[in-house]
Amino acid sequence: MKFGVATFLTDESIRPTALGPALEERGLDALFLAEHTHIPVDPHIGEPGSVLPRQYFRTLDPFVALGAAAAVTRTLTLGTGIALLVQRDPITTAKEVATLDLISDGRAVFGVGAGWNRAEMAHHGTDPRTRGALLDERLRAMIELWTKEKAEFHGNFVDFGPSYAWPKPVQQPHPPIYVGGDSEAAWARLAAYGAAWMPNNVVPEDLAAKVTRMREATGTRTPVVVHAAQYDSKSLETYASAGVERVLLDLPTAPEDEVLKVLDEMAAAAAPYR
Repeated sequence: MKFGVATFLTDESIRPTALGPALEERGLDALFLAEHTHIPVDPHIGEPGSVLPRQYFRTLDPFVALGAAAAVTRTLTLGTGIALLVQRDPITTAKEVATLDLISDGRAVFGVGAGWNRAEMAHHGTDPRTRGALLDERLRAMIELWTKEKAEFHGNFVDFGPSYAWPKPVQQPHPPIYVGGDSEAAWARLAAYGAAWMPNNVVPEDLAAKVTRMREATGTRTPVVVHAAQYDSKSLETYASAGVERVLLDLPTAPEDEVLKVLDEMAAAAAPYR
């Protein structure tokens, strides 16, 4: 198996320019960053740390942070886990992903999902009830922008005429799309666009059954990348038995000295399974 980390980077955490080299030095091959544009004030959510962990309120922009990590690393895979495309303009996001792929010499991965915070997406003008259809259209539009010299898209949610858009991604036909979510709709999206399924924080004992259902639904042997995974020996044995391709270990959001200690533990735990 391959091993990387999934984390929230914030203004209070280790910087991406320190984290990227630290991962490469320890043989961890991927950095996937979470995204929240903001957290609306909501009585069900409360203040930072009361219900949602503090990092949700302070998350860095993933593409800026991954670009910083790209500048100080050579082999590290750089991904979003997950980008909230239902809250993003697809033309701008296509350029951001392609730019990251260019400056990293082809190391970008675009992890996406439909999101869960209905208030957050509503502030972006997104109707939570139709976010799945919106996500699918925005993905298709981005693929057009990445792969066509003159891109054009006409849908219910996304509509633009013939357009030039550069840079084009280094990876062909485009950076891998990792699809999050654990539903029939997510698996249909995975079958249509996905290079890998990226379930989040799944109970290790439930993983094998979920992988079987996913592959039955998609009719493929789609690779599995476990997001926010644990690194105790029992969990790692379970991931290996399920045929997981990459494990993204759940790295806590913390200052640099604390993170480096955890990375040492993660690297040691992962070593027998590489």
